[in-house]
Amino acid sequence: MDTEHSRLTVLVGKSGFFSGLGHEHEISAPFVQGEVELSSPASVGFTVQAGKLIVVDPGESDSTRVEIQKTMLGPTVLDADKFPEIRFVSENVERLGDTRWKVHGSLTLHGQTQAVVLETTLEKGHYQGTATLLQSDFGITPIRLAGGTIRVKNEVQIKYDIVLAGQ
Repeated sequence: MDTEHSRLTVLVGKSGFFSGLGHEHEISAPFVQGEVELSSPASVGFTVQAGKLIVVDPGESDSTRVEIQKTMLGPTVLDADKFPEIRFVSENVERLGDTRWKVHGSLTLHGQTQAVVLETTLEKGHYQGTATLLQSDFGITPIRLAGGTIRVKNEVQIKYDIVLAGQ
């Protein structure tokens, strides 16, 4: 995997009665390590350093992004000091066509490991896809503000763009 050109993006929504006052979040995460094996049996594995996740949130002020990042990396959400790595390891790659796969594997986040399925397509030399997970499945309680009238959604969407080395 070409970790310099590959990217993981996390999209976090908002809910609650006053959700219009809250923020939807876009978080960018560089891969620090990754391997893709295309021959049989195919496999995928990657690692992201939790402390390197960056709150992008276009349209927000720098000070707001800094505060959100501090909360995200802190003990109430990711606790990046205690759980520094986010790791995915495939267990089975199911071919759905010439350019489509379902990658079944285990995601370790916040010290907990859960089964995850990555829907993947190959387009213009990039392996791209999505997965949806619940923060609570990994022991993370979504942030609540103003007595719960503004909440971060439990459901998080993961998007990835993996470029293979030499492509």
